[in-house]
Amino acid sequence: MSVELERKVREFCDAWGDGSDASRPDVEKILSMMAEEAEWQLWVPGGPVVKGKTALREEIERQMAFATNNKCNEVNILSNDRMVMQERSDTAIIMGRPCPHQMVAIYEFDDDGLIARWREYLDMADLTRKMGIDEAAAGGTQVPA
Repeated sequence: MSVELERKVREFCDAWGDGSDASRPDVEKILSMMAEEAEWQLWVPGGPVVKGKTALREEIERQMAFATNNKCNEVNILSNDRMVMQERSDTAIIMGRPCPHQMVAIYEFDDDGLIARWREYLDMADLTRKMGIDEAAAGGTQVPA
């Protein structure tokens, strides 16, 4: 089962984009892999938690307004029969600036094999510096001006 969950996580990550200018997240594919009341903690520690497919769609579309060229780059992966942990070295263009960033993502699956909880551990202070915005904006939900 754990190898199957790893395959699902890789497919999920691929749906976010291939890093090219033309690539955009496949919102329908992403949401189809998540449980109806799935939770996504945008960053740990302290990031907001988005819950339910309607809110998840809104968050993905919000991010699409200022982030392009998304590519999830797996470094390491490990799993058991309910959870996958993935170390990544992702790339994106955020607000027009290259923003490579490292993270660990944890995905918890329900009995139907859908993502029920997803959280990403990353250094938001580092990412906001790369974005060229005030670190205080890292906790906000609005696109900085």
